[in-house]
Order: sequence, then C-alpha cells, then structure tokens
Amino acid sequence: MNNIQIKQRLKELLVDYAVILTYLVLLLIVNLVIMFLILKEIPQYTETQSQLVATFTSVIPIILLFSYLDYKGGSIGKRAAGLKLMYNQHKFSSAILRNIIKFLPWQLGHIGVIHGMYSGFDMTAIIVANGGSLLGLVLLCMGLFRKDKRHLGDLLAGTKIEVQ
Repeated sequence: MNNIQIKQRLKELLVDYAVILTYLVLLLIVNLVIMFLILKEIPQYTETQSQLVATFTSVIPIILLFSYLDYKGGSIGKRAAGLKLMYNQHKFSSAILRNIIKFLPWQLGHIGVIHGMYSGFDMTAIIVANGGSLLGLVLLCMGLFRKDKRHLGDLLAGTKIEVQ
C-alpha cells in the first residue's frame, strides 16, 4: 500500500506538464527564428521528415531529460509534490525504460496525427492516435488509482514512487 494522495500525483503531473510546455514553447521559438530569419520560409517536409523532426526535437529530448531527472531522484513535479522515485536496481537504463513507456502515448499521438495530416486521417492514423490516447489513459489511471501508484513503466523498470 502506498500513501500517496491523488492530490500529490496531480500536482506532480501538472508541474511536469508545465516543464514540458516550457520546453515546447522554447522549441517553437527556436524553430520560428530558424524558419523566418534564416531560411526565410516554412520548409516543406515529407511525412517521414515530419515524423523524424517530431521524434528527435520533442519526444527524445523529453525522454532523456526526464530519465536524467528520475535517475537523480525524480522529476521537478515529483520534487514539488514531495515525492521521490525509488529503484529496485538504480540503473540509468531503468530510468530510460520507465520514460520510454511513460512517453510512448505522446509518440503514438505524434505518429498518428502526422500520418493523418498526410493521409487524410485514414484508419491507420485513427487507430495509432487513439491507441496512444488509450495507453495514456491507462497509464494515468494506473498512476492515480492503483494501491501502489505504479504505472506500466514502473512495473517494467522496477521503480516505485514514495512520499519523501
């Protein structure tokens, strides 16, 4: 049994969401500067190029940032909520695995929406994007409502959240 309050988990999620939004706004500003001041136009991308840009500029850096923070004891949101991340075996690979699973719904959403933009939202785009949403909902519910507050990434990585 874990005595983490739902209020603490929601605070953690909101603070981490603000961290991610801050990064994405900075990324947008950098991209706008590059497009309008250096390139002087908005580049035309293929679907593959769009998928790679989304993956390598947003998802992978966020996974790496949160993995580093988790390896050091927990994300900014966890610290703000008075929580810490504990490991069965304290390895960076566990933090990476945990965050790949945690951010997989976001990546699936990117894949589905980007594919949909190029395909007119065919069945593949709808299934992948909605699959990402469903997985995200499952992870959220696990983290909020399981007695031990562990989501799939925690179970696979051998981690758990505790009150500091």
